[in-house]
Amino acid sequence: MLLFAIVWSMMAWTSAEDAEMSIHGWIALALGTVFSLVIGCGLMALMFYSNRSGYDDTANTDWRSEKKTAR
Repeated sequence: MLLFAIVWSMMAWTSAEDAEMSIHGWIALALGTVFSLVIGCGLMALMFYSNRSGYDDTANTDWRSEKKTAR
């Protein structure tokens, strides 16, 4: 699957030789990439912070107690 994705992306990249992008396109591409990375890293950091600080414990405790009583 990974090999297929790599081959397909290389073929798509090389087939668009004649397409030109303006400066506005490059700025939009850069801003979109940076924004996506910031959001992804920020959400992962919040997930780890939430897990380590114990905010998830009450939700997991209620779920486990309900599952044990159902048996």
